[in-house]
Amino acid sequence: MYTPKPALKLSNITKRFGSLVANDAISLELAHGEMLALLGENGAGKTTLMNILFGHYVPDEGRVQIHGKTIPQGSPREALHAGVGMVHQHFTLGENMTVLENIILGTEPTLSLSLDTATARGRLTTLMEQFGLAVTPDALVRDLSVGQRQRVEILKALYRDTNILILDEPTAVLTPQESDHLFETLRLLVDKGLSVIFITHKLREVMTASDRCVVLRHGKVVLATRTDETDIETLARAMVGGEVPRAERVPGKTGEELLRLKGITVDGPQGRALLDGLDLSLRAGEILGIAGVSGNGQAQLADLVCGLLTPAAGTMAVGGQPVPRPTPAGMVALGVGRVPEDRTGTGLIGDMTVQENLASEVYRDNEFSRFGLLNFANLRRRAKALIERFDVRCPGPGATTRKLSGGNMQKLILARVLSGQPSVILVNQPTWGLDVGAAAFVHRRLMEAAERGAGVLLISEDLDELFQVTDRIQVMYRGRLSAPVRPCDVDAAQLGLAMSGQTMNLAQATPPAQIPYPATCTHRETRS
Repeated sequence: MYTPKPALKLSNITKRFGSLVANDAISLELAHGEMLALLGENGAGKTTLMNILFGHYVPDEGRVQIHGKTIPQGSPREALHAGVGMVHQHFTLGENMTVLENIILGTEPTLSLSLDTATARGRLTTLMEQFGLAVTPDALVRDLSVGQRQRVEILKALYRDTNILILDEPTAVLTPQESDHLFETLRLLVDKGLSVIFITHKLREVMTASDRCVVLRHGKVVLATRTDETDIETLARAMVGGEVPRAERVPGKTGEELLRLKGITVDGPQGRALLDGLDLSLRAGEILGIAGVSGNGQAQLADLVCGLLTPAAGTMAVGGQPVPRPTPAGMVALGVGRVPEDRTGTGLIGDMTVQENLASEVYRDNEFSRFGLLNFANLRRRAKALIERFDVRCPGPGATTRKLSGGNMQKLILARVLSGQPSVILVNQPTWGLDVGAAAFVHRRLMEAAERGAGVLLISEDLDELFQVTDRIQVMYRGRLSAPVRPCDVDAAQLGLAMSGQTMNLAQATPPAQIPYPATCTHRETRS
């Protein structure tokens, strides 16, 4: 009986970085017309393995075969020619180029004196409509949000007619409806022979979209199974090597108003308001969630609370104190803690050490400096304590920050912010790209902060996260906020409709001043 060759075969792939074994004799196959989910904790070796497949890394041992042929190692060009397309978790776009230029880059003859942009634009428009991935073709990438840039990466891969598509966290910035639409479209293509590997931490997504699952832990394959023969709990245990602690928010008594935004307007280019008459109230002891598709004003809301934007109209008050012209230093002085969306770009300085990043907001305190001289002994003692308390897995305070995994970078930012016990905490996409264990750790820390009396403003595109940890949710669409609702009063489909701008009866939700405190429903009821 004839058995067709697999579309992809990885045989005994081993990759070492010094003493660290990132991939340890990994073997896996991907069939023609199959969708494979690749799972594992942050640092388990998933991205390293995919970078070997795509030619970014050369394995120390093993080989890669595509359609039965061994491809040269360390050559992205050979991988592209073999039909492999990859959407990276960390973007590979030219920021000074337009969306259209990025997508067609490398697809036109190098000796051509002009680009056939009309044909490319038409093809891109078709792809955007087909996959529900809207983005402005003539926009400069540097002006796009993180979520919009990921959409460009997906379109860039689809534009090249790949037959093996690798997606690293492809739906992190999509609404539930958009995610469903993307996988429905991928399924149609898979039925025609496309082979897909997607890396994700969304286990519900794995169960609904994939044909098979492969779980990595500490660089080894610990579970390979058909999706219909496993369940979410089994996958989660395989990822972390035991039971996964689940943080569950129990609404408590809230206190005074800590943050008030009233009639806030922030102007954007072409006369369009990025924030349009926005009202928001955050109380002590509550976690307020902001849902929405990236690019609808969440970045401007975060920048406003962080002190990076001055509104054109409206008022802002922190702890009852008006803030007419916010600045980053001023907001920190008022007790605002900031966990930004971009960990490596604005959250941390990669070339600095862990100790230096932890000291960046306290080095002027008398405990750590005197007469302009830093007390390195105290700074190091503090850094060691925070590394242990927040479980930042690194060689020590002197470790270079950029060498940490995404999960440990996020823990490092939380350690810096929460150690100051701010009264208002702004967290933007706090668990984007984190595994279930790291995400649960982040959620516990945010809940602990709310329990001690802080107000937490949580901006997230992960509806499961919002349902799990927040007390109220508001949807942001085109710079405006819906009325707040309790998680138990809506479902994901309703919020997804509001996130896409479709009609949703949030207008009849209880107004902020009338929502009972404490809330009368629990999140356990919401998710049952």
